Amino acid sequence: MALLVGRQQSALLDQEIQRARQEAQSLRSVLEQVKQFEERRAQLQQRVALIEELRDGQGGPVHLLDEVSRAVPDRLWLTEMKQDADGLKIDGRTTSLTALSDFVGNLEASGTSRGPWRSSTARPRPHHRRAGRRGRREVQRPGPVRAAGAKPKPAAQPGA
Repeated sequence: MALLVGRQQSALLDQEIQRARQEAQSLRSVLEQVKQFEERRAQLQQRVALIEELRDGQGGPVHLLDEVSRAVPDRLWLTEMKQDADGLKIDGRTTSLTALSDFVGNLEASGTSRGPWRSSTARPRPHHRRAGRRGRREVQRPGPVRAAGAKPKPAAQPGA
């Protein structure tokens, strides 16, 4: 009789072990799905962050161009505008140094950037008959430039 009870207990234990293995297999499947969902969620969060960063950055150049266009006085024409790591460089022509001075003053008053603007002039080539006193004028702002109201970019995280 003890042998019969032992076999029944053994059979019951084997059934429990089998059920436990099936449950463990189904839980592994669920864990794998959770892992995939977490990875997908992280990717989507990165995309959302990138989209928000790009959206915030869109306004900067538009506001900068708007501020520069408002700063241009009569008798001053812009011919080129470049922005790089060294700052913003604006080339143009004017008929008077007063217009150049007004332009620099307008830029500084607009809050387009912090810090000084530098201006320089170049005399026209002597063989250019129509140049008269008009020469090339250059206005430059060293360092990063951002439009008034634009958000500064956050510093890069180490290891990112």
